[in-house]
Amino acid sequence: MNDPLDRLRSALADRYRIERQLGQGGMATVYLAHDLKHDRKVALKVLKPELAAVLGGDRFVVEIRTTAALQHPHILPLFDSGTAEGFLYYVMPFIQGETLRSKLDRETQFGIDEAVRITREVADALDYAHRHGVIHRDIKPENILLHDGRPMVADFGIALALSAAAGGRMTETGLSLGTPHYMSPEQATAEKELSPRSDIYSLGCVLYEMLSGSPPHVGATAQQIVMKIVMEPAQPVTQLRRSVPANVAAAVSKALEKLPADRFDTAKAFGDALANPTYALASTAAYPAAATGVRARRNQAVWLGALLVALALGAWGWLRPKQAVAVRWLSLALPDSQALGSGLVFRLALSPDGERVAYVGAGDGNGAVSKIWLRRLGALGATALPGTDEGYNPSFSPDERRLAFVSGSPRAVRVISLAGGSPISLTDSLVDRGGLAWGYDGYIYYDGHLTGDGIARVRENGGVPEIVSRADSARGEFYHNAPAPLPNGRGVLMAIARSATNPEATEVGVVDLRTGKHKSLTRGVAGLYSPTGHLLYVTADGTLMAAPFDQDRLELTGEGVALAGGISVRAVSRVDLSLGGGNLLYSSGSGEVGARELVWIARNGVATPIDPAWTANMGTPSLSPDGRRVAVSIAVGSDVNVWVKQLDQGPALKLSPDGGQLPSWFPDGRSVLYTRQSAGILRVPADGSALPATLKTPGTRRLQAAVVSPDGQWLVYGLGLNLYMARTSGDTVQHEIAATQAIEIAPMVSPDGRWIAYASDESGRYEVYVRPFPETKTTRWMVSNRGGSLPRWSRDGKELFFVSSTGDLVAVPVNPGPVFSVGVPAVLFTTDPFGAGNLAIGYDVHPDGKRFVMLRQVGSTARRDELILVENLFGELEAKTRK
Repeated sequence: MNDPLDRLRSALADRYRIERQLGQGGMATVYLAHDLKHDRKVALKVLKPELAAVLGGDRFVVEIRTTAALQHPHILPLFDSGTAEGFLYYVMPFIQGETLRSKLDRETQFGIDEAVRITREVADALDYAHRHGVIHRDIKPENILLHDGRPMVADFGIALALSAAAGGRMTETGLSLGTPHYMSPEQATAEKELSPRSDIYSLGCVLYEMLSGSPPHVGATAQQIVMKIVMEPAQPVTQLRRSVPANVAAAVSKALEKLPADRFDTAKAFGDALANPTYALASTAAYPAAATGVRARRNQAVWLGALLVALALGAWGWLRPKQAVAVRWLSLALPDSQALGSGLVFRLALSPDGERVAYVGAGDGNGAVSKIWLRRLGALGATALPGTDEGYNPSFSPDERRLAFVSGSPRAVRVISLAGGSPISLTDSLVDRGGLAWGYDGYIYYDGHLTGDGIARVRENGGVPEIVSRADSARGEFYHNAPAPLPNGRGVLMAIARSATNPEATEVGVVDLRTGKHKSLTRGVAGLYSPTGHLLYVTADGTLMAAPFDQDRLELTGEGVALAGGISVRAVSRVDLSLGGGNLLYSSGSGEVGARELVWIARNGVATPIDPAWTANMGTPSLSPDGRRVAVSIAVGSDVNVWVKQLDQGPALKLSPDGGQLPSWFPDGRSVLYTRQSAGILRVPADGSALPATLKTPGTRRLQAAVVSPDGQWLVYGLGLNLYMARTSGDTVQHEIAATQAIEIAPMVSPDGRWIAYASDESGRYEVYVRPFPETKTTRWMVSNRGGSLPRWSRDGKELFFVSSTGDLVAVPVNPGPVFSVGVPAVLFTTDPFGAGNLAIGYDVHPDGKRFVMLRQVGSTARRDELILVENLFGELEAKTRK
């Protein structure tokens, strides 16, 4: 099999069926192929053998990935790339249409409106790419496809990928990057460090040709064309076509300036000038006048010298080593009035260009709700985005024009234009707080909290949500959250939690969007992909790590190295970490991992240690009915177990042999109830005299805490989004307590068994509600009014306690008996030093109603979160990974 086409067909037979050759250029041959996996036509471009021979195949694939992240209506996306039997190839959509070159060859000149429209749309694509750090380097009619008249730029960044992948050997190929007619002067003189203004020059050449019928400079040989580009001014386009409007001629003139500094600053500015009838150059002098005089002759001499050097050295200038860019670590100060908010949500996002940050602000505690704030880095202040009340989990769209976030009741994914306007809702239910990310494939990924507790997605313009991943309880998975889509659209990174309280039991995983299967990659609480080809992830102790990662194979390809420490880890997998424009932004704080001690808290807030010698990573304390013992969950590494301790300073006993958490007591005080996702709800004697027995199996949905009614007849528990109850006698019938689309948590039955208190976010934030029990569907009362969670009854049933949204412990008088009524709430003290409002920490009430058992961190004190900006993170990755 010596025929190259036959070898190519054989090498790609399992992925593509090559049908015929479409064309051939200076660097690649283009084939029409059929994508067998997705049943679609594609354009498969295979690099010329002489070019592939000197390119490192793996390096080429790595470099070309930069273009895979570009998503724009006028950019032809990159579907695939790789190596096969010595061939280097990349795959793009097959567009039914023609190239701009074909249309020019047929029509020679375009109508002015059409030419301007095409140029402005291409300029918009260039502006988007430039803001993402990508310069095309080869804008020409051959690389602009027309699909129903709409231009799409192809081969975006391919020239850069080839230069970078060649590793200093581009001259061995005998090929040049860039087409002579459309090269900028700096490109023609082999300057390697090109700026976006080089693309602006090339686009100006394309517009010039669409208007006049030929490029600005022509010649018999490539050398003649290059010489004219460097030395001769272009003839004004109005001398070739008088009907060209003055503003269009002026814009073309500025785009074709010899010096990059004299051109438009951005491609957007070029496009805007073309649409502005009043646009005119600062000077009305024509090209020839600008090229005369002593200064012009001096500039010509400089260009001529550069040209001679370029002709002598060829492409060497493009391949000079780049100057290292300094990495800087900065603290981003926020005024008190614009402070970072709290809560178990994701609080910040960096824009793709790394120039703006969206973050969740704090409310003022006096009724003013939190909002999402937008701040340009380098500015002293931020601006609150209207329509984002109580919003969180912000994420920029890839084109940076919109922002997605979560808010409202029912909790929904919402999108707002950063140019102004009201947000629109894309979903209406089943959205949880555990993260959101705008993908590169037109989808927004979020914590769906659907059946299976996994990741979901919805199209960026709305539609029916889809399930992407499901937690596998058989493998001990509790839930999936913190989605981070990969740029190539192949998969989504996520956190796989195996505990509701222990971040050390959490792993960074990835779901394959083609198969729906997921796997664990490494131990960590959250991860995201860096365009350098690394997985950035945070460990449970707040260390930022980087490891080489192949986003096509969805595999780590090397060991991780530490980049920084002190990243705030909250609630198992809540990590503020965002990457944009080569910059990294994260929040730094003490987090919640570490040793805690049991303390009594009087109603006036005075704390008294219970047993200072007994400390551990404890959570969810539950007092026995007589108040003499406490059950807690304790995390040691990745293991979480239930313990019972005698009070005060008595012995402690481990009750769960194979893991467990969220303990509560049976009314008789003789046994303890707890949950383990892989096993269900279990009951174990409080003295450890027997092994645990299963009361209810979990199914596929996530288990929350479970309690037993005072008469011992009802098991009340949280499952997935809602609260349920079932008879403890073994009856398998399950009754829903509150049939809503909101999330209900933390159920507690009153001592007389008549009422059940719980927290629900049906109003848009968690509030405490009370319903009759066990007939729960008849009515309900809202007890809190400015946020509340974790309700607890006093043992005499005369008070109901809860933690407010500001962290205060609130006591509400209750009228016990057949008619429910409440008195005036009273704030007792702040629970901030004890974290009692956190579901994973919690608190309980002593039978005497005069004190509470809480947990206090020891060994370190919490501090206010700080925003850390790492400028030029890629340099740090380069230095530490040597990739």
